[in-house]
Amino acid sequence: MRANTLIMIVLAGVFGVLAVVLANIWLASQRNAMAQSNGAQRDTVVVAAMPLKFGDTLSVDKLREIPWPAGAIPAGAFKTTKDAMAGEGTRQALQTISANEPILASKITGPGQRATLSAVLGDGMKAVSIRVNDVLGVAGFVFPGDRVDILLTRSARGDDGADRSFVDVLLQSMKVLAIDQVADVSKDNPTVVKSVTLEASTKDAQKLTLAAGAGQLSLALRQAAASKGEMTERVTLSDLTGDTPEDVAKRQAELDKKAAAEAAAAEERKRAEDRIAGLTQAVEKVGSRLDELGKVKPAPVVVTAPAPQPVVKEVVKYVTPAPPVQVTVGVFRGVKLETYDVPRQP
Repeated sequence: MRANTLIMIVLAGVFGVLAVVLANIWLASQRNAMAQSNGAQRDTVVVAAMPLKFGDTLSVDKLREIPWPAGAIPAGAFKTTKDAMAGEGTRQALQTISANEPILASKITGPGQRATLSAVLGDGMKAVSIRVNDVLGVAGFVFPGDRVDILLTRSARGDDGADRSFVDVLLQSMKVLAIDQVADVSKDNPTVVKSVTLEASTKDAQKLTLAAGAGQLSLALRQAAASKGEMTERVTLSDLTGDTPEDVAKRQAELDKKAAAEAAAAEERKRAEDRIAGLTQAVEKVGSRLDELGKVKPAPVVVTAPAPQPVVKEVVKYVTPAPPVQVTVGVFRGVKLETYDVPRQP
């Protein structure tokens, strides 16, 4: 037998024994862990026996108790069904609860309360609604429970007297409580709505109310896990085209000049129309006056006979003209006519 073959056989035997030892150690540790878990202290937690939707009333048949590690009970959970149903009046679900999901106090109403919008508001928070349309409302893809940023678009007059449009991020990561009059977070079909209700602090509610009259509000839907704010800056028309503020001011000045010329032309047309209207009224007044005068009967006029005038007779006397002193005599010399003035003979 060669030496190399002998060495390989010895190494294989060593590694095999080592693998068996390690496997025994791992199995022993797993048995110890299982033994420790079986001896751990356990408790119970109330979970949903069936899926619950917003507004569903809790009852004993919709709840059940399951074992739960005593040190891992969620905050706000109920240990028994009796605790969950305690108090006068029924409780309702404030959001969708899946089957076998723990029933938490934040997900249901208090005893005797209804599943209204006020029941889902946090401590010190207010509900405020803003008007949107199919574009400003992100095409209806905003649902209760989503987080949105509020954008404010408005115009302000600059130092040079020109109006400039810009967009600011007014508020960030605002929780949507309801769309129109629906507060059910299980709603998942896009719907074009007219209003969105947001959860806001008192100051943020004041900002939203003031901004609704100062410009146009629109929504920007945030990622579900993005709840932190971010640095933002104002966006103006120059950011859209890459123009400098001087270029924007020049273009705005041209627009203002054109608007002023159009306004002057409109004013001139208005003055001309006013003059024409004035002349029309004057003509109508004159025509009305003539009609009134035509209806009045004229008074009789007495005409006196003119005084007789003396007749003047004109006498025409014919006077015989005196005969001429000279006469003209013509003489042909061949074919040529020659004339001569000679004294007239008596």
